[in-house]
Amino acid sequence: MSRKAKTLRHADPHRDREAAKYENPLPSREMILEVLAREGVPLAEDHLVSLLAIEGHERDSFARRLSAMEREGQVMRNRRGAILVADKAGLVKGRVQGHPDGFGFLKPEDGSEDLFLGPKQMHKALHGDTVLARVTGLDRRGRREGSIVEVLTRSHRKVVGRLFVEQGVMFIVAEDKRIAQDFLVPPDGANGAKHGQVVEAEIVQQPSPHAEPIARVVEILGNYADPGMEIEIALRKHDLPTEFSAESEKQAAKYGDKVLAKDIKGRKDLRALPFVTIDGETAKDFDDAVCCEPLAKGKGWKVWVAIADVSHYVRPGDALDRDSRERGNSVYFPRRVIPMLPEALSNELCSLKPEVDRLTMVCEMEISTGGVVRHYGFYSGVIHSHARLTYTRVAAVLSGARAEPPVDKALVAGLKDLHAVFSALLGARAKRGAIDFDSVETQMIFDDHGKIERIVRVERNDAHRLIEECMLAANVCASDFLLQNNQPALYRIHEGPTPEKLEALRSMLKDFGLSLGGGDEPHARDYAQLLAKVKDKPFAGLLQTVMLRSLRQAVYSPENVGHFGLAYEGYTHFTSPIRRYPDLVVHRAIKAVLGGARLDAVDWSALGVHCSETERRADDATRDVESWLKCYFMQDHVGDEFEGTVSGVTGFGLFVTLDELFIDGLVHISDLGADYYQYDQQRHLLRGERTGVRYQLGARVKVRVVRVDIETTKIDFVLVDAAGRSPSAEGEMPHAVPVAVAKKPRDQDKKHAKLDTRLSDGRKKRK
Repeated sequence: MSRKAKTLRHADPHRDREAAKYENPLPSREMILEVLAREGVPLAEDHLVSLLAIEGHERDSFARRLSAMEREGQVMRNRRGAILVADKAGLVKGRVQGHPDGFGFLKPEDGSEDLFLGPKQMHKALHGDTVLARVTGLDRRGRREGSIVEVLTRSHRKVVGRLFVEQGVMFIVAEDKRIAQDFLVPPDGANGAKHGQVVEAEIVQQPSPHAEPIARVVEILGNYADPGMEIEIALRKHDLPTEFSAESEKQAAKYGDKVLAKDIKGRKDLRALPFVTIDGETAKDFDDAVCCEPLAKGKGWKVWVAIADVSHYVRPGDALDRDSRERGNSVYFPRRVIPMLPEALSNELCSLKPEVDRLTMVCEMEISTGGVVRHYGFYSGVIHSHARLTYTRVAAVLSGARAEPPVDKALVAGLKDLHAVFSALLGARAKRGAIDFDSVETQMIFDDHGKIERIVRVERNDAHRLIEECMLAANVCASDFLLQNNQPALYRIHEGPTPEKLEALRSMLKDFGLSLGGGDEPHARDYAQLLAKVKDKPFAGLLQTVMLRSLRQAVYSPENVGHFGLAYEGYTHFTSPIRRYPDLVVHRAIKAVLGGARLDAVDWSALGVHCSETERRADDATRDVESWLKCYFMQDHVGDEFEGTVSGVTGFGLFVTLDELFIDGLVHISDLGADYYQYDQQRHLLRGERTGVRYQLGARVKVRVVRVDIETTKIDFVLVDAAGRSPSAEGEMPHAVPVAVAKKPRDQDKKHAKLDTRLSDGRKKRK
């Protein structure tokens, strides 16, 4: 080993870090990259070994480090096997996003502009793979175009799809339409599956520039239209865990179904207080219970929000914790739930059922008549819920009607006090300027065969909002408690609009003679004031949708940047630990503070990313299932006509939401008549060059259902006029079709006004 090499290795700025992590420390990744960059040319591995003074007994470990750096796109090998820095080679690392039409995009990790990947490039990888790509120029539309150089990680080990046999050749068409490649099945790889059946298959050969991917069937799921098949497909397509480990099941069963006397020791005994749960009719996992009593001299109320103490049973690193962290959250499909915790906990021991003792984490608050939380405290408690109430029954009590079945008279005063608290909190919400987008929630009613019988609107009442406001208050207190005690945690953050989306919104508002206050950094109050201003205008639905789409998606993060939509400086999730992992770790963080300790052994950033991803995964899976069910339902309505609202405008047509069914379909641009239509993205409209006809977001239209493709979950409409005529080949438009927003949108026009499931974000709808 040369003296120069020893000196170079000794100068590694991260030497101490490596020594703390490994018994025999190697040169850090940063040092390896620095040496490669300093040399300025690709290096043979032996030369790099010499430069870094790697000893003989270290060669295997060093080779593994280089391989890991290759997988993560930090370095790559050229055709001669020499090692070079990926950035120096002008390569971009990112994830592939496929498109059903065969092309795709590379989403760079550094947040730079996407790369367009043509069908030839997409033959090298599958949707979701992580790759290195080289920028090759611009395509005809001016987009950056790329060429995949290397696939770093494969995101798919299995694929779910339908098996087809054509001219003796077997292949699987993936259910995930972002995977446009078919998977060849060898003659002995069908495992008994028949033509047209839905299967899950193991990928035995990934795609390459010169070969199709190959897969072998490992499970036959059944026929495409079998009841429940849509959920089985979604579970596998989105890789949702469905089975708990044997160790988790054993651990959950060990706790039994009753709270033990030893578990109550050291807890505040609240069993005499008249706690109640208020949920939907079909709920089984009761996270929260509430109780309220007035303070003396009309100074406000004392409110207790008791939340299931899941952290007492699920400890960091144990089997239950590993399984629940992997899931991240419960997934609520129509007629089926994939719980985050085994049912022995989620529906029994942790669920705040009536007339049994339950362990809780309690947020006790004093709330003024002005809706201000003057004091709060957290502690471990034990409660005994006095009743399991539903929103419908509580709403009846609050309106003075008779509830069915009747509510115990001893509980009525407490419910009315809670309603008074709700009114005070609602007033405070308006004062701080929280955005209150209107939205429509729907419920699918199923027949005995598991298919949709009808779709109905869910009416939200004061009982829903009462609980939401109580949960919001407790979540804000939890955030404040953690911030005041400098305890790291996961916050629920929601950032305001990006500069680009803000500019687009303001550009559209000018068309209506309106403006959004707040300058370059508007506040939620500015949005709320604009919503109030246009509330009764004919174009209210249009502007509400555009305003909503200007905002970013809420995520979990250890960096508290506040919640824009709710107008909170700090906000976290505390109230649903049975079905959300972030709430569980927030409970642990609060307990650590109460015990005079600090919860640090958590990679908060990685956990925030993971929980945000599992939440999106659940949303995508439920959306897939609902889309399939709606398509199946609409097969019986081909040829029928409906009124609806333009809920989306794209360069290829209009998306229309039907009034009575709350189902979306596409009017393709080719079905708008013989004209050239120009797409105005900022104004959300299509304009005919010859006719001047305009179709804009929020417009009222009448459509006919012409096609339903259940395999691609696509529904096609055509526009019709009052006489039932569609646009003619000569381009004559139906007289009843509006050229702009002609009248006030109906309530369902607001279907897409959805933020963070609901802007309340206190407690998501239970199914």
